[in-house]
Amino acid sequence: MQEGVSLATGSEAEELVRQVRERYARIADGKEQGCCGSLASGCGCTQPEAAAAEGIGYSKDDLAQVPAEANLGLGCGAPLTFLALTPGETVLDLGSGPGLDAFLAARLVGPTGRVIGVDMTPSMLERARVGAAKMGLAWVEFREGRLEALPVEAASVDAVTSNCVINLVPDKAAVFAEVARVLRPGGRLVVSDIVLDAPLPSSIARDVLSYVGCISGAALRGDYFGLLDKAGLAPVEVLRDFDALTALVSSGPEEVEAFRKRTGVDPQELSGRVRSLTFRAFKQSS
Repeated sequence: MQEGVSLATGSEAEELVRQVRERYARIADGKEQGCCGSLASGCGCTQPEAAAAEGIGYSKDDLAQVPAEANLGLGCGAPLTFLALTPGETVLDLGSGPGLDAFLAARLVGPTGRVIGVDMTPSMLERARVGAAKMGLAWVEFREGRLEALPVEAASVDAVTSNCVINLVPDKAAVFAEVARVLRPGGRLVVSDIVLDAPLPSSIARDVLSYVGCISGAALRGDYFGLLDKAGLAPVEVLRDFDALTALVSSGPEEVEAFRKRTGVDPQELSGRVRSLTFRAFKQSS
């Protein structure tokens, strides 16, 4: 593993998890805005949530199908575009947040299907459950839990998705092992996430705000894909790949300045290193 990626274990890892949970609780409660990949997560998004969502791949039609409060600008892609869900399937959303992807998935699998969202932040779960009730989606449920120990039965899911969340988990190997456990043989995974194409400076690796903003918690692409392969999730097909910091550097001068002061690093020095990927993989039959 590379310099600049959190390899936290034990109490240090649990402290990072606590920081992430607290930040996303503030976002759910409307006390803070947030964008995955944010240079300075305390500064929030640099554009409205709808515009941010369209910028990472959601269509206007997608956003019109869900309550506005389900979109908090937290994604780094639009993975459902590539998941190819069909009526009657069971889909699991990892780190489901306010429910945006779960609600869109529900429209695709229909009432004969099932959607399970898992999140560790109670206020996010409450927000999502209110949204599901408002939309009359009785086949959607949200469960409290950690991605490293999913509250889902083995071999019970046809498809798994996640949007800019796995990078926030210190133990990514455990996440992918859990995904393999809950997927049926031949089941598929489509994820949008942040990865690195080069190591980060140590000052960023030590920066908690960069961690909860999805940057310093990211792993090198090769290491990340290696964990997928080890879990039996292969082959990996990259569907979308772009520089996650370009838009932030050009549109968020206040974030750029805060980041520079805090870490001593000019974000432009990181050009090309921090990538937003959407990828697909399948659970291999044993």
